[in-house]
Amino acid sequence: MGFEDPVRIFMESGCGQNKNIKTQLKMLKVNITRMNDLKFKKDLFNPLKTGRKIDEFFSCEHGIMPGTNTVITGDPGVGKTTVLLDILADLNNKGKRVLFVSGEMNQIDMVGYVKRFPKFGDLPILFMGDYADEDPLEVLETAMGEGYDVVMIDSLAEVAVSIQDYHGGTYKGATSKILTMLEEQNMGENKRAINTSSLLIQQVTKSGAFAGSNRIKHMTTAMGHIKFDGEGGRYIAFSKNRRGGNMNKFYFNLSVKNQVNYLYEAPVNQEA
Repeated sequence: MGFEDPVRIFMESGCGQNKNIKTQLKMLKVNITRMNDLKFKKDLFNPLKTGRKIDEFFSCEHGIMPGTNTVITGDPGVGKTTVLLDILADLNNKGKRVLFVSGEMNQIDMVGYVKRFPKFGDLPILFMGDYADEDPLEVLETAMGEGYDVVMIDSLAEVAVSIQDYHGGTYKGATSKILTMLEEQNMGENKRAINTSSLLIQQVTKSGAFAGSNRIKHMTTAMGHIKFDGEGGRYIAFSKNRRGGNMNKFYFNLSVKNQVNYLYEAPVNQEA
């Protein structure tokens, strides 16, 4: 049997004669756009600032840019939630519309945070656990549909698991549903047409590796990591940032009441 024989048999069997293929190709339309033709609101280029040192890590403009997504990873107990709540509270105090989506903590858990950091007490919070019998994806879409400047989700993994439990399917598929919704919010598909930015907490594996799909990495504007330095210190460092920003290590501590105390940048040549 020559090379052409399997091809001939395949075609003669009718398997290779799908008349709909050409029709489907003709119906497909794609839009090719020049960068100069894109139209955006001027507000899209105005950074959201806390007024503190941490701003310079989010972008060259020193602040969180509208319509962006930042993922923060780190071991349990390193301070991921506290640092992001501190950022959210500072933005809230400056009049920005913010929302904290808690997939892990309940009201009792938050009491301890508010006692130690009183400024957290004014944050609007969506406790996902309050809607255990509801569709978690619908709850999240309804809340975010109101339109916020910045939404913090703690954690992406926990919310994805709740969606998977409710809808079935895979964890990857549940995560994809959340990411699609976030991308729609980035584009301002909400009641206030706000280009929402998100701060997403994602866990790491026991070996310290990123726990999540590649789509999370690809759709993320910036990816930061909060770590212990082995000598009792904690620092933030970004491994990816499409908007520029400071890529050096940035140390902080949680010993000061009411806010995270940002200390100093580690020397550029200091090893992790």
